Amino acid sequence: MKEIKLIVNGVEISLMKIHDADYISLTDMVKNFGDDAMIYSWMRNRNTLEFIGLWEQMHNPDFKGNEFVTFKTLAGLNSFNLTPRKWIEATKAIGIISKAGRYGGGTFAHSDIAFEFGSWLNPAFKLYLLKEFQRLKAEEQKRLSLNWQLQRTLAKVNYRIHTDAIKDKIIPSPVTRVQAHAIYASEADLLNVALFGQTAKEWRDSNPGKDGNIRDYAELEQLVVLSNLESINALLVHQGMKQPERLMQLNETAITQMKSLVANKSIKLLK
Repeated sequence: MKEIKLIVNGVEISLMKIHDADYISLTDMVKNFGDDAMIYSWMRNRNTLEFIGLWEQMHNPDFKGNEFVTFKTLAGLNSFNLTPRKWIEATKAIGIISKAGRYGGGTFAHSDIAFEFGSWLNPAFKLYLLKEFQRLKAEEQKRLSLNWQLQRTLAKVNYRIHTDAIKDKIIPSPVTRVQAHAIYASEADLLNVALFGQTAKEWRDSNPGKDGNIRDYAELEQLVVLSNLESINALLVHQGMKQPERLMQLNETAITQMKSLVANKSIKLLK
C-alpha cells in the first residue's frame, strides 16, 4: 500500500494505491471546508447513497445489497445518520475505507467516489483535484513506459548473450583451484567469486574506504550477468550439483556472457 501526496489549492491530499486502484483522502479534501462531519452529511444524502451503492454493485461481488436498500429507505429522515465505518461494516463496501491512526488515518475513497464527493464540496475544487490527479497519472504512465523500454532493451541484451562471442574488458578470470575447493558460507558469495573473482569480505578488506558492497560498484553488464547466474544457480542446486562443480560452471557461464555483453550496443543505451 503506497501513499502519495497531491497538492490541490495549497492543500496536501493523500492518495493511496491499493491493488492498483487509487484511493483519495476525503478527510484531507475537507480541510478548507470543515471537518469529517461534512463527510457524514454527504453520506446521508440519498443521491450519494444511490451513487456509492451503484458503484459497489458494479465493482464488489461481496456487496450486501439488502443492507444498501435499508439505508436508502432511511435516507432523508432527520434521524438517519451514516458514517463511513457503519457503511463499510454493514455492506462490506470496498469503495470507501476508514483508516485508523493519528498520522495518515481518516476516510479514503476510490477516485470515482472521491471526485463525486469533490463535486458536492465545491465544483471548482473538484476540477483542481481532477487536474492534479490527471497530472499524476500522466507521470505514472511515463514511468511505466520507461520501465517497459528498459525491459525491452534488457531482453535484447540477453538474446545477444546466446549469439555473440566478443572479447574485451571486465571479463571474469577463471576460478583458481583454491577457489574451486573452498567452502562458501552463502550462495551470494559463490556468485561473487564466479563473477567478480572474490567474496564480499575480500572486497571489503581491499576497499576499506568504500561504503556498500561489491555489487553496489558493479558495472551494468555485470549486474545483468549476475541476474542470470542467480537463476542458473537455483537450477543447479535443484539438480543436486555440489558447490565446487557449480562454481566452475557458473564461472564459465559468467565469462561467456560477459564476453558477449561488453561490446553490446543495446546495453550502452542504459548507461
